Amino acid sequence: MIQTPQVESEMPKAYQADKVESKWYQFWLDKGYFQPEIEKGRKPFVIIMPPDNLTGEAHVGHALGAILQDIMTRWHRMKGEPTLWLPGVDHASIAAHVVMEQMLAQEGTDRFQLGREKFLERMRQWAAECRQTITEQHCRLGASCDWSRARYTMDEDSSRAVLTAFVRLYEKGLIYRGERIVNWCPRCATAISDLETDHVDLTGNLWYVRYHLVDADDFITVATTRPETILGDTAVAVNPNDERFKHIIGKKAILPAVNREIPIVADDAVDPEFGTGAVKITPNHDPVDFEVAQRQGLPLVNILNDDATMNENAGPYQGLDRFACREEIVADLEKEGLLVKIEPYSHAVGHCHRCETVIEPLGSKQWFVSMKPLAKPAIEAVSDGRIAILPNRFTKVYLNWMENIRDWCISRQLWWGHRIPVWYCQDCDEITVAIEEPKTCSKCGSVNIEQDLDILDTWFSSALWPHVTLGWPDDTEDLLYFYPTSVMETAYDIIFFWVARMIVMGLEHMGDIPFHTVYLHGLVRDEKGVKMSRTKGNVVNPVDVMDEYGTDSLRFAETTGITPGNDSKLSLVKIEAGRNFANKLWNATRFVVRGIDGQTDLEIKRDQLPMEDRWILSRLNRTIASVTELLEEFQFGEALRQIHDFLWGEFCDWYIELSKNRLGTNESVSPLPVLIHALETSLRLLHPYMPFITEELWQHLKQRLPADWQEAESIMIAPYPTTDESAADPEAERVMEAVIELVRSIRNIRAEHKVEPARWIEAHVYGGELASALSTHAASVETLAQVRPVSFHESRAAGETGDNSLVLVLKETEVVIPMESMVDLAAERERLSKEIEQVDMETGRLEVRLNDKAFLSKAPEAVIEKERGRLVEKKDRAERLRQELDRLG
Repeated sequence: MIQTPQVESEMPKAYQADKVESKWYQFWLDKGYFQPEIEKGRKPFVIIMPPDNLTGEAHVGHALGAILQDIMTRWHRMKGEPTLWLPGVDHASIAAHVVMEQMLAQEGTDRFQLGREKFLERMRQWAAECRQTITEQHCRLGASCDWSRARYTMDEDSSRAVLTAFVRLYEKGLIYRGERIVNWCPRCATAISDLETDHVDLTGNLWYVRYHLVDADDFITVATTRPETILGDTAVAVNPNDERFKHIIGKKAILPAVNREIPIVADDAVDPEFGTGAVKITPNHDPVDFEVAQRQGLPLVNILNDDATMNENAGPYQGLDRFACREEIVADLEKEGLLVKIEPYSHAVGHCHRCETVIEPLGSKQWFVSMKPLAKPAIEAVSDGRIAILPNRFTKVYLNWMENIRDWCISRQLWWGHRIPVWYCQDCDEITVAIEEPKTCSKCGSVNIEQDLDILDTWFSSALWPHVTLGWPDDTEDLLYFYPTSVMETAYDIIFFWVARMIVMGLEHMGDIPFHTVYLHGLVRDEKGVKMSRTKGNVVNPVDVMDEYGTDSLRFAETTGITPGNDSKLSLVKIEAGRNFANKLWNATRFVVRGIDGQTDLEIKRDQLPMEDRWILSRLNRTIASVTELLEEFQFGEALRQIHDFLWGEFCDWYIELSKNRLGTNESVSPLPVLIHALETSLRLLHPYMPFITEELWQHLKQRLPADWQEAESIMIAPYPTTDESAADPEAERVMEAVIELVRSIRNIRAEHKVEPARWIEAHVYGGELASALSTHAASVETLAQVRPVSFHESRAAGETGDNSLVLVLKETEVVIPMESMVDLAAERERLSKEIEQVDMETGRLEVRLNDKAFLSKAPEAVIEKERGRLVEKKDRAERLRQELDRLG
């Protein structure tokens, strides 16, 4: 039997995160709390973790995603739902290649010298180390995911599923091999998809070049942004409706540098307004030109090697780097009198998302997924509301992209990844597509077959993640019970890379959506709002933060102030605020724990409770209701703010202080039962956000309370708080709000007038109908505000306060403080004047709003009435302030 870790009999003076976190995480693991049981008939809550890249060093963006997923997972688990958070790692083909090739370069070698098999063996060894590191980082974060179900995109079952998906899509005609223009990265030496290509606006040049006509003393001038591609031209094209060129359509031009004859063709794709209206056609190195060539029956000429050096088709420029070739060919054109002019020209240039190398459009035989038929059901799933995308503004972005989707290039010229399950017969040219490696050609039976050298795009396997992780293509118990999943939480910048493709593949393979809700979080920026990067030196390493401040401080800082889909700022101030909050909770619990010793009667006697007990229970109930609603709406930042404000601003700062006057006295009703109840309930409310300190504090309470107080062995399986309508007490909230405002205003005025802390001041409180209720708190007001004597009255007559008194006009009360030597009269007049000016300004704004026909026609009646009530309140306060100013003369 696994024993609950012991907590100290005497709580230490300070919270020590490093002594708490590993202890409780190991306990949770040992107890199997992260592993859900299949409970047929009960709807589970399921999150499939976005698989971290193998190369992923810890950064705050990954940490935020894990923290948000853990908040949802812990909350639903505490609600009693079967809850699965399934973790995993992605093999990250291109990114892993880049890292490994850098490592090999440092060793003085490369993957080609190693050879495919040895390279893959190195990758597998390194991948195992990276996966272990990623797992350890998640454990540090407190991730309560089911490690027994952890998956890896290259594990045996995942690999079989990926090959199965390829074969099934191929057999349905949805995967094909074709020659198309692809985005070629010379650095990574592979084709990449449109989504992996970042378009950067650059200021370049537009070169105007003359092409002499064959058998005519004339020429045609074309404009180009890439003069080195002249070497691959196979035509010049003009618009058929352009009168300037009708007389030369069908003639031939001489290609500069290599003196090849090329035709002049007419095509509607040509924009007469671009350059001269005549354009060079380089079908192997431009997607638009490729389509023109297909229509016109033009040949394709490739002038580039895989590393973007010029090949044998480049004639005298063979062997040059593409940009060096550009310089040389421009110089040669100018020397031959063929360069007409050069103009500055701004345009978007594609760059590899991984290595930032300028990509080259390149004609190549690649494997593609036909996306149009697959996109239709994926569009419908979001349009009809079966899948909700949060925030909603990304729904339009998703639909727009899906409605204009292009076929997806899924082949990559790399080694690390899932090798394409296609074999080519060297005898009959037939291809065999199979899950298991064939021994012979499926057509002629020849054993002379060779597998395709390419691998699949990383995102192909990632697109299958929600159903593959649960056992597809087998009908496993997990797949039948946990699919479709509940929430996909991820960053908004991969909605196309990944989210859209998961929806497509889930519907295709499972016939059902992969998840019901997509929650998109924003980027985590530095305290100035700048995107974090190593070059800027502003990267925050979450492991360093956890080492210094504790995990809960990081979780607090990352979650504070966030809203769906919006970027957030992470600063040292936020991290320190998380640590301070943890310390505040620790000290509050120490106070409560010290009061428990020796006490046996800890039952809350609701019919005997004094006002402050009724108030804190009512405020706790209201906070539970609001937080629950916010969590249901995925407003995690605001939910945390409300929990924090209740615990710090109401429970710690006010209720504990108010209770001190009663503890240790002979009062018939001790505040201790309410202190325990409010603290313990609040710890459960906070647990999804700050799991380690809440577990430690909860165990300190549990150890000191009767055995039947709480059946749960851990806070993480204790029930999440629910509302109790019997605790709602608006009158107690009204009275205590007035008490707090009264004490706070006296403290503020003392600070404003620099009254010595030890000095007692006199106060007279005029509370109207609240006077009687407020008077019962005279002792607390006296202690907390350092006032003596303090008196309470219903109302005061004009002039009753005398000439040398300071008057505080509050929401429902007024406080009169004889000024004697406490205040400078001139300064008090200035204070009242400024306050009147401020209230008049607020009154003016309200009057403008309430006279605005647009506001009155659109706003709900309840909102309008609330604003009218505020206006009456402001006018009343302004009038009373003016009376006080007049009284001072």
